[in-house]
Amino acid sequence: MKSDKSNRNKAAVALIQMSCGDDPRENLDKCLARIEEAARQGANIISTQELFRSRYFCQSEDHANFELAETIPGPSTEAMAKLAAARGVVIIGSLFERRAPGLYHNTAVVIDANGHLAGVYRKMHIPDDPLYYEKFYFTPGDLGFKSFDTRYARAGVCVCWDQWYPEAARLTALTGAQILFYPTAIGWHPSEKAEYGERQHSSWETIQRSHAIANGVYVAVANRVGHEPAPNGDPNGGIEFWGQSFIADPSGQIIAKAPVAEEAILMAECDFGKIDTQRTHWPFLRDRRIDAYQDITKRMID
Repeated sequence: MKSDKSNRNKAAVALIQMSCGDDPRENLDKCLARIEEAARQGANIISTQELFRSRYFCQSEDHANFELAETIPGPSTEAMAKLAAARGVVIIGSLFERRAPGLYHNTAVVIDANGHLAGVYRKMHIPDDPLYYEKFYFTPGDLGFKSFDTRYARAGVCVCWDQWYPEAARLTALTGAQILFYPTAIGWHPSEKAEYGERQHSSWETIQRSHAIANGVYVAVANRVGHEPAPNGDPNGGIEFWGQSFIADPSGQIIAKAPVAEEAILMAECDFGKIDTQRTHWPFLRDRRIDAYQDITKRMID
């Protein structure tokens, strides 16, 4: 049962945008330090980017990379839980989960401000594109779309490739989410940036702003930043992550945005009272024809 926390009207939301090195422990320590700094700045809910403990290893299919995975609960969740309790903040962390031998997920954890694990979400949509060979590593999520009650808000979480799917945003919003978090690792192939870079980024930002509009919720997207080289050493390869983490309000307006090529702690105040105002003036949820959507579960309609 959802608890009644209607008095939670506002929360300061922070996103950690950072580059990652080769050492998982150093990446974890760096991220924890940024989370602590965000807490000192007044943040209530803090989200990491996708798979923050390592470089984005899915650029190649390499069995050795499974050694990067960890259990949940495990070392990273324990460290985040300790920090969450000490600082009284909610932490959303994106991890490579080792669920069982041969069974791995791209997973987000939600740790409440008392240090308790509020919930787990496993990435549902798994891409398989050049330099994004995630199907080699990740089993599709099996927990469905959910949101989680925390001290400061009811938070929904999806992960990266999920952000392109209106169905994922809608179903998460229908669970009562006030804000949708999308830990992300997306960027340009350097050889394509000049020709396609602007439109690729615009599409990414537009689709997520549309989720805010269509559902009348806040959207918060934490992306990584920096160039991560190709595993084969190609100096013209790799991925140039485009940063530009952002927070959008329920009307889809961007209220905070991070730089393209710099690390950042991005923060904005989210006024959840605006959700009711937005939804009563733009009553998309009221006017949904739930009696007419049966075919949405079909791949195509003949």
